[in-house]
Amino acid sequence: MAKVRVTKIFRFEMAHALWGYDGLCRSVHGHSYILKITVSGTPIEDPNNIKLGMVMDFGDLKRLVHKYIVDVYDHSLVLSKRAPVELIEQIPEMFERRIWVDFQPTAENLVLYYASLLKDKFPEGITLETVRLYETANSYAEWQAE
Repeated sequence: MAKVRVTKIFRFEMAHALWGYDGLCRSVHGHSYILKITVSGTPIEDPNNIKLGMVMDFGDLKRLVHKYIVDVYDHSLVLSKRAPVELIEQIPEMFERRIWVDFQPTAENLVLYYASLLKDKFPEGITLETVRLYETANSYAEWQAE
């Protein structure tokens, strides 16, 4: 049987700032992110399997993406460790959900990072194909498996 791709869409709110950047994104600001995850595989053909006809149960895909991305990054502030993050740590009641990363948190770097978080987490026979992260309604970055 041929491979089939399936996609699930996720939404979450996240703030970030670009340390050392020369435009508006140097200030802390938030986005309503849309994350599209596409996996591929062969639909299950075993008539005794309760997931007959599925590549991957959408509920299983949802739980996986929530565990590694949505539940972690939703309503969080993401900053590069190059920024003076210790100042933000002095105000814990405003920045309870904060994540310091080793990269500039651009849409491009975030999509690469999210792909790396998920890549090896799928069951045998399921391949991560595409991770698309919309930062705004008309701007996104996309990672594709090679």
